[in-house]
Amino acid sequence: MDKGASTNHASARLTTIAFEDGTVEQRNRSGVHNASGEDEPHRRRRSASRDSISSVRSRIQHANYGIPITYRTLSFQTLESKAISELGGEDKEKEGLRTPGDELAHADHHRISVEKLCQRLGVSPAVGLSSDSAAKHLQEHGYNVLPQHRRNYAKTLAGYVFGGFCSILWVGVIVFFICWRPLGDPDPQPYNLGLAVLVIIVIILQASFSAFQDWSTAKTMNSILSMLPSDALVLRDGHIKSVPTKEVVVGDIVHLEIGNKVPADIRLIKTTGDTRFDRSAMTGEAEDVEASLDSTDDNILESRNMALMGTVVTNGAATGIVVFTGAKTVMGAIAKATSGVKTKPTAIQQEITRFVTIICGLTICLACLILFAWVGWLRIQHHSFMNVVAMLDDIMGCVVAFIPEGMPVGVALTLMLIARRMKAVNVLPKSLATVETLGCVSVICSDKTGTLTKNQMTVTSIGFVDGSMSSQQAKEHFSRSPPAQSLVRLLAAARLCNGATFDPVCCEKSIEDRLTQGNPTDGALLRFTEAVTSSDRLRHLFPQVAAIPFNSKNKFMLTLHQTPPDEANHASKAPTTVYTAFVKGGPDVLLPRCSQYWSFQSNTVADLDGKTRTAISELQNRMSRNAERVILLCERKYTPINPVHSSELSQELVDHCATGLIAIGLVGIFDPPRPETAATVAACRRAGIRFFMMTGDFGLTGAAVARQVGIFTGDREPDTFSTIEERRDEGDDTEYSNQSLLLEGSQLSQLEKDDWNVVCAYQEIVFGRCTPEHKLRIVNELRSRGNTVAVTGDGVNDAPALKAADVGVAMVNGSDVALEAAHLVLLDKFDSIVDGIRLGRLVFQNLQKVISYLLPAGSWSEIWPVLVNVFFGVPLPLSSFLMIIICVFTDLFLALSLIMEREEFDLLSLPPRNRKKDHLINLRIYTQSYLFIGVMETICAHAMYFLYYYRYARIPIKDLFFAFEKYSAGFHGYTEAELTAFNTTGQSVYFITLVFLQWGNILSIRNKRLSILQADPIRKQRRNPWLLLSAVLSLVVAIFVTQEPGIQSLFGTGSAPIEFWFLPLPLALGILMMDELRKLCVRTWPRGPLARIAW
Repeated sequence: MDKGASTNHASARLTTIAFEDGTVEQRNRSGVHNASGEDEPHRRRRSASRDSISSVRSRIQHANYGIPITYRTLSFQTLESKAISELGGEDKEKEGLRTPGDELAHADHHRISVEKLCQRLGVSPAVGLSSDSAAKHLQEHGYNVLPQHRRNYAKTLAGYVFGGFCSILWVGVIVFFICWRPLGDPDPQPYNLGLAVLVIIVIILQASFSAFQDWSTAKTMNSILSMLPSDALVLRDGHIKSVPTKEVVVGDIVHLEIGNKVPADIRLIKTTGDTRFDRSAMTGEAEDVEASLDSTDDNILESRNMALMGTVVTNGAATGIVVFTGAKTVMGAIAKATSGVKTKPTAIQQEITRFVTIICGLTICLACLILFAWVGWLRIQHHSFMNVVAMLDDIMGCVVAFIPEGMPVGVALTLMLIARRMKAVNVLPKSLATVETLGCVSVICSDKTGTLTKNQMTVTSIGFVDGSMSSQQAKEHFSRSPPAQSLVRLLAAARLCNGATFDPVCCEKSIEDRLTQGNPTDGALLRFTEAVTSSDRLRHLFPQVAAIPFNSKNKFMLTLHQTPPDEANHASKAPTTVYTAFVKGGPDVLLPRCSQYWSFQSNTVADLDGKTRTAISELQNRMSRNAERVILLCERKYTPINPVHSSELSQELVDHCATGLIAIGLVGIFDPPRPETAATVAACRRAGIRFFMMTGDFGLTGAAVARQVGIFTGDREPDTFSTIEERRDEGDDTEYSNQSLLLEGSQLSQLEKDDWNVVCAYQEIVFGRCTPEHKLRIVNELRSRGNTVAVTGDGVNDAPALKAADVGVAMVNGSDVALEAAHLVLLDKFDSIVDGIRLGRLVFQNLQKVISYLLPAGSWSEIWPVLVNVFFGVPLPLSSFLMIIICVFTDLFLALSLIMEREEFDLLSLPPRNRKKDHLINLRIYTQSYLFIGVMETICAHAMYFLYYYRYARIPIKDLFFAFEKYSAGFHGYTEAELTAFNTTGQSVYFITLVFLQWGNILSIRNKRLSILQADPIRKQRRNPWLLLSAVLSLVVAIFVTQEPGIQSLFGTGSAPIEFWFLPLPLALGILMMDELRKLCVRTWPRGPLARIAW
């Protein structure tokens, strides 16, 4: 999809639920089955693709559980339409009743032969499309992108104009208009009309900003997501090349490998015999679908020789011809049917909704209180004090006062700014919800290979039952004549049971400098064997006829080869053909399948007994404790029951060939940790985040790496499953959380519920030999106990856990499936995750500061003038107009400067926030904003108001209280016009005082704990140039609304005497000093009562 496309809702919900396969082992395939039944050796390269679906925007939203339902509906429509067509039913197209199922019902791409399909599409399976043909097809069929949901702009605009606080403001508009006319007749006041127009302007400004913010955010997120690669491997002009997924056209020959997402609807023409697809995102069924070269169903949606757009290759590899792209695919039809589904509100949106609900509830209660007071008391006891228009003005003043109109703007800008900052540090969130959730993470579960380590593997040691050596000693030993037969067999197995190849471009370079294509483990074995002997002779002696790639279910790789004549004759005198099978996998997986072993000392094959099995296990443990990945290489002679080119052979090899093996030897492979990993783990620990490892490697290997990077600390050995069992049997309730724990994946199924409570309390855990199911269960168990879990990984093996986690984090060079499942992508080093956590916490902290700043003046100090007026008969100290100016202009400028604040010194030293308990707006913030800062500001502003009356009208405060209707012509000898002038000027004094008091508030609120002397706004470390600019702007607005004659005439403001522009300054300093005193008490007595209620 091009960058401008931003709302592909259907594809946005296309996510993968479950996968079976582990790391991507098999990159180079041989013995590939084609639709003609021939066996064709075929070399594959790892696709540059990181996501083969048509739109990177598809990664933004969560899974839409309506997709399986829609898929089934579409399937039934296809069958129904086909049946009606065969019976000669009515012409739906003429009647305008044609459905997507009608088009698919007439598709026969899955039924016709490959030759006929190629002829129809004008493509050669050997050459692919020419560049000119591809260009013509692209022009004819369009880009391979899913149909976009057409946004209902009228509904969106209505949401901007009438949503949130705007709904209440519209009530104010209506009331002000009614107060102007007809209630104001026969002498309507322009003031009420002006207020109605002003509130409309405020609504328009908010709606305009919301629209701009949405557009800007969408643009930012699209630019972020466009940085993620989206390519597919196609055959064009006789060469395999990587092209953008959106440029894949009908007729393209596409190559698919394990971990790839299918870029379009494809008819399969070649498979490796063990190819499987995960269709769970479409069908809702967890079982993988086995690929077929023949049609298995008349319904194209159900036939297994079709690979549908958005599904995932979970095993094997395949080649196919694109038959549908974009809107014409099955996923395109589903996209049209599910385009209107609503998305779930984010955590921040839920918090804002909660706050809006509280504020609206309080506003309604106060408005009702004023209304009841007027109806039951003022209208009777002081009937000439407040008429219905004045009462409605007071009620709407209450509404305007209590609603912080500037808050939505501050929240939106904060989220947008943090998203841009994340992009700047190479952390790409797929949605703004991820930004905030990342700051709540309390547990990180990380894969090892490629995440904590460099994924640059090197063979470092070789081991046999009766001998071991370094890789360099093995090379030297092989140069002798003749070399040990056991070492020869080990090299043959390491090279032939291998899916890696050297990049042809780098063949002239030294072996160390050559690039490899395929799994890094295979790449390490390839470099080792190539450094010892040329692999061409081995491949010539042992031609490969079948291969079973590694997956997390089998946990081994097996290749079947023709046996050299001399070995075949020696192995069997019978006329049957004997093949040689080489098997590679973990020792704990393959050793139970072995019955014999190669002796290094005697160069003979001997039977495995208990002693030799123990020796192999001990050797594995020694190598694992050196942080080496240990691989056991095995072989056996085997005569297949099924023909070597049949599809049944794969399962036969898994069931029968991988038993009765001869253990050749062990290979130790070292993968160095990333340089930044140890510091990253330490930083996460300081932030109160527990860091666990989930690896498919042997547990001791994982534990050794864990010690190197700081996941395991201390010198004592970690607890194991036996520790958990002993505690269960003895009923021991001792706290184990400060100790480390090492568990194997196979042991997880033996844990009871109470055992999981113990496991989840440990501070340091390594989970070894984890399958995707094990990782998924670990994440779910942690989340069910109140943890916010982040999972980091880069392979197919990690995808289910990535999707299930609160935050899935993938490396940008990870597999397609990992990138699809993740919520966040790291473009650079692993330590970028610390920056992501820091910014995730910063967004919450700054939002709290913005709201805490807005509440004292924009809410609390504005409501009290209304209450004092209604219940104490004091002339209204602050007009509704000036309340709006505070909320929308003077306060907003300074509030927006807070979103530019840097994090405080201890941001990454605080424990993670509990999303269920620690709300954005909590009782502590209400206490700080209302009862502390708010009360001081209210008292100071009223003091200035009463001081003005006393100095310029000589009216003492005692006479103003309970004045009610007495405040009229003749009060203290003044005329009505003079009293009105005193009140309007006094209101301006109150307003100016609040503007200056908020300066002191913002200086104190910048730091929650530090003194301003430690984090002042002048020094570079915490400098915020926007703060000074915002303060100047708020002062300019205050001068304008109080000094401009036109504003004075329309909205009843007055020119405050010059001293009242300076008297509030020491009061603002006093507020700052009072909060400094509070912080000092909190720092001095961190467990005292003030600290407990401090925000």
